[in-house]
Amino acid sequence: MTSSQPDSLRALVSVMDRLRSPGGCPWDAQQTHESLVPYALEEAHELAEAIETGDRSGLREELGDLLLQVVFHARIATEHPSDPFDVDDVADDLVAKLVRRHPHVFEDPGPAEAAGDVHVQWDRLKNAEKQRGSALDGVPLALGALARAQKIAGRAGRAGLATQVPTGDGLGERLLALVLEADAAGVDAEGALRRTAAAWEQGLRADEAAAGS
Repeated sequence: MTSSQPDSLRALVSVMDRLRSPGGCPWDAQQTHESLVPYALEEAHELAEAIETGDRSGLREELGDLLLQVVFHARIATEHPSDPFDVDDVADDLVAKLVRRHPHVFEDPGPAEAAGDVHVQWDRLKNAEKQRGSALDGVPLALGALARAQKIAGRAGRAGLATQVPTGDGLGERLLALVLEADAAGVDAEGALRRTAAAWEQGLRADEAAAGS
């Protein structure tokens, strides 16, 4: 780790500004928030893969690629005609949110709280800030089905809602039951299936190679 982190981040912002400005990169200049969505999703998945495979150098690289998405979007946001903001505004908002949602640390430090209690408090503060009428509001529709079901299960459990599986023995009900089982055990259902599918794929490829040799 170097001691030039602030300077490095400022250099990144400067490079992004140069790429986006007249005389910079034509491709970067054409991008919009909407056009960059697939890249943000792809980078998030590549980061997850690096973590799950223990790829340390890949982890460092993918964190950089995800950081690029943040800086890129923030640079585009500076050009908005009526509601501009920049990466410093994004960081300022994040700092304020982290402090606001950790009152047990920044306001009245007391005995250490259990992680589960902190998560419940986070949900409560977040719902109040966003004036949500339901503990289940705000779960992205774009999440994968397993991840979204588990997110709903976690929110419901922390809100004290019963999380029974809908009656029926269809495939959907059985899958949901497995998601609830994973949530109760503290297991990431999406990650577990992704890792198992990767191992399965590796075995299939080995069989394929052996059959072709």
